[in-house]
Amino acid sequence: MGFLDITNVTKSYGNVEVLHKVDVEVQEGEFLVLVGPSGCGKSTLLNMIAGLEDITSGDISINGRVVSGVHPSKRNIAMVFQSYALYPNMTVGQNMTFGLEMHGVPKPEREKALADVSKLLQIEQLLDRKPGQLSGGQRQRVAMGRALVRDPDVFLFDEPLSNLDAKLRVDMRTEIKKLHEQLKTTVVYVTHDQIEALTLSTRIAVMNGGYIQQLGTPREIYDTPANIFVATFMGSPAMNIVPAKIKVDNGVVFAELTDAEGQPKLLRTVQSNLAAWDGREILLGIRPEAITDPDGADRKSTHLERLDNRITVTEPAGSDTFVTMTLGGRDVIGRMRADADAAAGQMFEFAINMEKAVAFDPQTEDRIRPD
Repeated sequence: MGFLDITNVTKSYGNVEVLHKVDVEVQEGEFLVLVGPSGCGKSTLLNMIAGLEDITSGDISINGRVVSGVHPSKRNIAMVFQSYALYPNMTVGQNMTFGLEMHGVPKPEREKALADVSKLLQIEQLLDRKPGQLSGGQRQRVAMGRALVRDPDVFLFDEPLSNLDAKLRVDMRTEIKKLHEQLKTTVVYVTHDQIEALTLSTRIAVMNGGYIQQLGTPREIYDTPANIFVATFMGSPAMNIVPAKIKVDNGVVFAELTDAEGQPKLLRTVQSNLAAWDGREILLGIRPEAITDPDGADRKSTHLERLDNRITVTEPAGSDTFVTMTLGGRDVIGRMRADADAAAGQMFEFAINMEKAVAFDPQTEDRIRPD
């Protein structure tokens, strides 16, 4: 049993079921990120934890207490919204302590909580200002502070950084990560940004169409995606998905695919159970960083395959250069060093780390798991 248990939870609007038997256990101190495209059900699930949406069936419990049907104010949760939801006529300090005042917390306790949290968030100098006098990043800190003074069982974040510019989003992401590592609080965080999900979380629930597609650590989600949706949604650039045919030669399993000229190329695989797919089509998934030049390849890998192919596009991106080639009739992106000697139109020797390759069933789109 977890600290926050979501058990067989569904949500329907009329005859339309939008969340389908969701089961998640969140341990105390864990940072769970719900990530997925718009309309996948992640905000609906968060609102059900908060009590802002009714549960159609199933149960949610927090710290051993079933809260299904319990009013939001009685759940001992705190929520940080995308819109900040600050009272414009109140000062920062009043905004942060208003909830405590409404719950009858004595003034000395409110003032101590305010002092502690404002120091933690480094906003002591803002306490007498009104929200209209603050920047977007400052408002977000105040919204977080209002949640922190409550000392709740669970913190809920609903896309809190989506209104910030790119640089401030990165800065606030770091601040939230540091806060969690300091306070060891239990967090459920909703975002559509997979970089936020990978950097902030201890575990990720990838959602699509009202279903949890995969629940796991950031490393599990990234390295061993459960299906093609997870593989292509998580990671930037996305995982390359290439049609290939399995060929077995003297007990060695190869993935055969075509190069830019349509010529067959063989890449030795490391997944022995693919021998059962001899002569059958698969979809081969390879992350861009597993496709590089020989000098930039992972020295620890024991399965680097060399592949000569023509470059179609190069995209310098500061610390990296992204190189596009054609494999299996599809554009495939490799991530090279900034100084890699690669140019559009030239033949190039690629090094492909097959230890990082993942095989998918083209019919079900599920990962073909090793034995």
